[in-house]
Amino acid sequence: MAGMTAPSGNGNTSDEAGAPLLAAYSGRRPERLPVWFMRQAGRSLPEYHEVRRGVGMLEACLRPELATEITLQPVRRHGVDAAIFFSDIVVPLRLAGVDVEIVSGVGPVIADPVRTVSDAERLAAHAAGDHAAVQEAVRLTVAELGETPLIGFGGAPFTLAAYLVEGRPSRDHLAARGLMHSDPATWDRVMTWAADLTGAFLRAQVEAGARAVQLFDSWAGGLSLADYTAYAAPYSARALSHVKDLGVPIVHFGTGTSELLGAMKDAGADVVGVDYRLPLDEASRRLGGTTPLQGNIDPALLTAPWEVLEAHVRDVVARGRQAPAHVLNLGHGVPPTTDPGVLTRIVELAHTL
Repeated sequence: MAGMTAPSGNGNTSDEAGAPLLAAYSGRRPERLPVWFMRQAGRSLPEYHEVRRGVGMLEACLRPELATEITLQPVRRHGVDAAIFFSDIVVPLRLAGVDVEIVSGVGPVIADPVRTVSDAERLAAHAAGDHAAVQEAVRLTVAELGETPLIGFGGAPFTLAAYLVEGRPSRDHLAARGLMHSDPATWDRVMTWAADLTGAFLRAQVEAGARAVQLFDSWAGGLSLADYTAYAAPYSARALSHVKDLGVPIVHFGTGTSELLGAMKDAGADVVGVDYRLPLDEASRRLGGTTPLQGNIDPALLTAPWEVLEAHVRDVVARGRQAPAHVLNLGHGVPPTTDPGVLTRIVELAHTL
């Protein structure tokens, strides 16, 4: 299985030849446009459902051999230019002893939501847990991937805090946004704890062999720029500070974050992921034309006729040329109903562009 991705043979540096993703993340343009998909490992693949049968989500994340197999499946099937480590943003919460479950059809559910000073102190008493199973899965995966890089990931502090305060997924995050304004000291306690938890999770993955990391802020788009800058960005910066000395590229991605891109970059990102709502040429303009971008195929178009989807992919790639470098991806995750063959076809198309 080692060496899944063949070198491009373009005569460039070893990073560009064997790992065009890393070249693009560093701001260079390799001969082959790199492509991978958020949520490529998981629910859209029949082989994933086969190996996950009877195993809970968080349990699957913490079984090294199983997490490795799931991480590798889309690399084998699609020929993507990176693997994204199969885990979940709430795994660090589980490892720290927080009572969290992923409920089918709902998402992460926290047994004891954090709403008061005493709740925050109770939460802060939870130390980061043992990352041994995570690191073993990373090591096993890297050994199989060969030149294909593994991307580690973690949830941004605001997204973790949104779950911790709301107790479950929320559309408007009223409790979280209310707490940040009504009790900034308690908010700071929760966010500092979440930042260090995610930072330790990211660092564990890089130390075990991940060659890049991505910080996901699923819910930051619910914040105004002023609130994001004051109450979220400093803690994302704190989380990313845990891996700054390790020299790996850092990607920062959020949904609904078109107005936040500059602040997300300033939090410590080398690459900014852009969701499907903002064209990449405009995203590059907002970032001053100096930041490598990742994105941003609209996942809704994965079910469109191929000629419609192909035209969209070509348009995304053309707009991405306004940035110093571009990694093709979706503007959010792979929907569970996606035909895997469509993803393979996008990879094949991307590698001709």
